Amino acid sequence: MKRALFTVSYAGLWGQHTLDASACVHKAAELGFEGVLFMGKAPHLFPLGLADTEVARVQNALSQTGLQAVGVAGYTDFLLRAAAEVPVLDMQVAYIEGCCQLARKLGGSVVRLFTGYLSEDTSRSAAWNRMVQVLRRCGDIAQSEDVVLAVQNHHDLAVGTEELDLLLEEVSHPAVRAGFDAWSPFLRGEDLAVVSRQMGPRTAMTIAANYKLYPRYTYHPDLVNYSREYPDMVRAALMSEGAIDYRAFLGGLQASGFDGWVVYEMCSPLKGGGAEANLDRHATDFITWMDGNFPR
Repeated sequence: MKRALFTVSYAGLWGQHTLDASACVHKAAELGFEGVLFMGKAPHLFPLGLADTEVARVQNALSQTGLQAVGVAGYTDFLLRAAAEVPVLDMQVAYIEGCCQLARKLGGSVVRLFTGYLSEDTSRSAAWNRMVQVLRRCGDIAQSEDVVLAVQNHHDLAVGTEELDLLLEEVSHPAVRAGFDAWSPFLRGEDLAVVSRQMGPRTAMTIAANYKLYPRYTYHPDLVNYSREYPDMVRAALMSEGAIDYRAFLGGLQASGFDGWVVYEMCSPLKGGGAEANLDRHATDFITWMDGNFPR
């Protein structure tokens, strides 16, 4: 399994140290990664209207370092609600087309996307049918650009492994696969060894980050006791110190035939803060952990 760095890690979105897309390539090479997944939005590579000079800078960085572009991570919500006259779905499809074209220009093969967030007044069956149709539509675009889509288990619709498996089965498109990650099934209490073996054959890419859980309590004076009424707080931690059993998860993917990209991300506040040295420490720990558990 190959190691890649997701440029969102150095995008500054959570107050962390910020690098541009080209600098992220050089950073990834410095830290020992083999590839880079590019964030498909500002401040990195939003594909619509992206200057040719910026694309050339990234291409040059990849050439200079010998790193491979994994592809582009798109940001979608295909259930996003807007006034009826606003073609919000078409806008997102056009954006995914741009992501596919950019991925191909950079030599990548994967475009990550999300399904959508459900609202209380959303018809579940209507949302499902909409998702099947739009993923087929995006799949046709991806296929024409010789890339594949990785549907990440992130948003509300089809976040559960059984549901995601069913969605991809119903979409039934060769260019629409899974971006299957461990953190979501871990937080929802699924067996990582089981679900990774199940989804391995469908998986185009997995994005890795580890976390620690911090229980939250409410004090009840009349009982002189505490209750847990709220979900745990989750904070990103070193790959080697987090609570997610990545040996079981990646081992299950590997046993089912997966031999693709494992992409490391730092996409939330990190334990230790957002200084460049701490970001580098977490990224280096990921490489060390991978080399110790899944040698190249």
